[in-house]
Amino acid sequence: MSARALRSLSRSIFWIPTGKRQRTLAKEASVSGIGLHSGASSRVRLLPAMAGEGRYFISRDAKTKTRVQATVGNCVDSVLSTALSNGGVQVHTVEHLLSALEALGVDNCRIEIDGGNEIPLLDGSSKGWVELVQSAGLCIATDDEGLERERLVPKLLEPMHLHRDDSFIVAVPSTETCISCGIDFPKVPAIGSQWLSFTMNEDKYTKEIAPSRTFCIYEEVQKLLNAGLIKGGSSENAIVCSIKDGWLNPPLRFHDEPCRHKILDMIGDFSLLAESGNQGVPIAHILAYKAGHSLHTAFVRCLLEDMNFE
Repeated sequence: MSARALRSLSRSIFWIPTGKRQRTLAKEASVSGIGLHSGASSRVRLLPAMAGEGRYFISRDAKTKTRVQATVGNCVDSVLSTALSNGGVQVHTVEHLLSALEALGVDNCRIEIDGGNEIPLLDGSSKGWVELVQSAGLCIATDDEGLERERLVPKLLEPMHLHRDDSFIVAVPSTETCISCGIDFPKVPAIGSQWLSFTMNEDKYTKEIAPSRTFCIYEEVQKLLNAGLIKGGSSENAIVCSIKDGWLNPPLRFHDEPCRHKILDMIGDFSLLAESGNQGVPIAHILAYKAGHSLHTAFVRCLLEDMNFE
């Protein structure tokens, strides 16, 4: 794997002010559901948090109420999902929830989990999380002294890239946050090759990205089950495609729903660049091809390292 081949001898990404104040939820909201991989039922409570606290998880089943901050420094190896860990406490499959919080501008949020350590899959998209946030509403966050804080955003000034085999992520400077994603499933004609570009916008995210569901290949399901994965997966929370027979549980919400879901995942994973209540997804044009959670978070680590470069 090659990282940052285009990097100069100075920092390529900086925090800049947005002119906006950090926000949090106006009130508590909660939802229950089944975890994709564990199959366990859990309840998630989203609560307001103070300015500067950022987004963090608390497992109410753990012996200690250790905070697991939603930052890439707490990211650990996981198969087909993104997981965080701190002080022996792990939280799994965080990407759909974090995607919604990032896109809707919930900069500071306390996330409590009861009944396990995996975030519920809901319908396989971020639609349910968006609706939960909308039901709670947003307000300006204040710190423990009652002061507001400005929201910062990372801005890319020079190109960076990362590749692994035939998968890659490239980021180039831009005046806005844009994500272009490509996927290729040559053995699955109903999916095939798809490309989509999306410019970050709360309303467009809510309508065009959040409803897209996770997907799987029918012929791979048994292998995943044998590996102890997708125990909570079903036709109610994923779209399933067969190599020979195409989509087994139509209709799709979009003709390119798999590609849209990849963008959803990217936003969730790139949100892990956030710290202290600031935005995570940088102002840049990010292009990803055949990239998954592991490559997403590896690239975010490269961005973080570049921020800390002296």
